[in-house]
Amino acid sequence: MRSPERARLTATLRSLKEHAGLSLTGLGEHTSFSKSSWGRYLKGETLPPREAVRELCRLAGEPEGRCLALWELAESESSGRTARVPPPARPETAPEAEPEAEPAKEPAEGPAPGDPAPPRPTPPTAAATAHRRSWRVTVVMVAVLAVTAGGVTAAALLLPPDRTPDDSRGPATATTGAGTGATSGPGTGPPSPRCRGGACEGRDPLNMLCGIGLDTLIERRTASGARLQVRYSATCGTSWGRIWNTRVGDRVELTAAGSTRSAEITDALDATAYIYTPMTRTAPGTLVRACFRPSGQTRREECFEATVR
Repeated sequence: MRSPERARLTATLRSLKEHAGLSLTGLGEHTSFSKSSWGRYLKGETLPPREAVRELCRLAGEPEGRCLALWELAESESSGRTARVPPPARPETAPEAEPEAEPAKEPAEGPAPGDPAPPRPTPPTAAATAHRRSWRVTVVMVAVLAVTAGGVTAAALLLPPDRTPDDSRGPATATTGAGTGATSGPGTGPPSPRCRGGACEGRDPLNMLCGIGLDTLIERRTASGARLQVRYSATCGTSWGRIWNTRVGDRVELTAAGSTRSAEITDALDATAYIYTPMTRTAPGTLVRACFRPSGQTRREECFEATVR
């Protein structure tokens, strides 16, 4: 069973592949790793080498800090370095110290002949070593939270399965010492999106930071049990669809102003996560149509429409 750390890394690598616009063959031609290796990495079957992650970030034109931090977490989990160990036993209470003797006027340069040799330092215990390793993983987690803009990617790591970054409804808030919510000061609010309007066409809504302060135009449960939503971001001027609770082969298509964007569940990893269509440009008054196409021949396509408000 894949760990959550491996699943997060795999989902990020797949998103980078889409942004780079390369097939598995293209990745094999433009990197030091083969097509078959990339197939295993992007399915989550094998943890990719650190250098493979760096090369994919370079091809996608994305900073490598966050991806390498995710890789470190996945590698730590895979190697067992995140396993918890029982706390070391509490040392027995030491006897009360004897009063210190008055120092000699002429201290000796070394131990007197016949005196026992000073005790050797005790090597670190396994528990202490594991504690240091766990601390390293904690530092890496902090790096994941700090390296991404405005903490949006951190939300992707920490929110429970039924929440994602595009569930944000408003500006970030800070909490005072008395526990009262207050609006963030300058520089601590939500980050600006990385694209607007036509520049967002075909891009990923989360990576472009468009999942903040959005509206839900459509929300439906399909006959197969899959869930479908259509989102609209007034800030980015775009709409997109997302599905979850799906099966391999399920597909969603979003059409607005003539453009159609789609996403398909290609493997079991997709079926356990939210899958998003790329964004398409919309504005108030635009008619948006979302169609869910379930896998198999016995199920019917279900379509829904809404107008951007």
